[in-house]
Amino acid sequence: METVKLGRTGLSVSPLVLGTVNFSWLTNEEDSFAIMDRALELGVNFIDTSDNYNAGQTESLIGRWLAQGGGRREQIVLASKVYSPPAEWGSSDVEKRTGSWVGPNDRGLSAKHIRAAVDATLQRLQTDYLDIYQCHHVDRSVPWDELWQAMELLVQQGKILYAGSSNYAGWHIARAQSIAERRGSLGFVSEQSVYNLLNRHIELEVGPACEDLGMGLLTYSPLAGGLLGGKLPEGESGRRSFMGEQSEQIGKYLEICETIDAAPADVAIAWVAQQPHITAPIIGPRTMAQFEGAVQALETTLDEQTLQGLDQLFPGPGGPAPEAYAW
Repeated sequence: METVKLGRTGLSVSPLVLGTVNFSWLTNEEDSFAIMDRALELGVNFIDTSDNYNAGQTESLIGRWLAQGGGRREQIVLASKVYSPPAEWGSSDVEKRTGSWVGPNDRGLSAKHIRAAVDATLQRLQTDYLDIYQCHHVDRSVPWDELWQAMELLVQQGKILYAGSSNYAGWHIARAQSIAERRGSLGFVSEQSVYNLLNRHIELEVGPACEDLGMGLLTYSPLAGGLLGGKLPEGESGRRSFMGEQSEQIGKYLEICETIDAAPADVAIAWVAQQPHITAPIIGPRTMAQFEGAVQALETTLDEQTLQGLDQLFPGPGGPAPEAYAW
């Protein structure tokens, strides 16, 4: 698998990112290890995680995989995130989820929390550095100078190589980079955003900002929660909300997929991968079959007629801002 450069950096990454949100949660350790081993075999060298995936257990699982040696750590680009206390999905009681008391400085992007969080992440991952450390959300209470001072220190200490953002708006990206430039810092090297045929809002400002500032753009949820893979919403309320216009839209999408003899999931991932402003889609497989399918999707080339048909069916915002907002 050929690699691409991550934005303006010299870092070479695979054009597909292995997301790990399901590892240690919906995917057991044995299967998770098998998927990561297979990723290395196929040249998928970019593994993304977060300290709040399954109460930190996902990072710990990856750490045990890395501890097997065999050049695993050296072969991968490893990224994690900071913002929330490590917590399992689906519960509002953080103290119960983590098994320990969570204080007011155990969340957000303060220098204090970043310092504590990165040390805990490195311990769980059983490594001495991260390739990319991503701010999982904007923290409006933290001055940009404080954030950059904390990240610059981690670089100086050798705990991280690069900083990245996730779920940032175009304005936040531009503001963060302007402060970083003033400090003589490299700033963010990548942004991670949701993006798929059903959700194209980053084309307005986030995509153009990343392109202009030389940042890699990594996108998650290419299947829109399974809808673009042909999966119907679960539960009665979900099915009711799916009826009407969206149901008809997905039906026409499936017809396009059938016409070009391609699996719906392959088309959805291939569409994201073929967008010129995207560095790599992030996939979060639960099974080996899902992972293999996502890799196969990269070999699906959508011709111009198919791309135009998808664009008409799932219209974007009409171009970048401000043109899309005006005449």
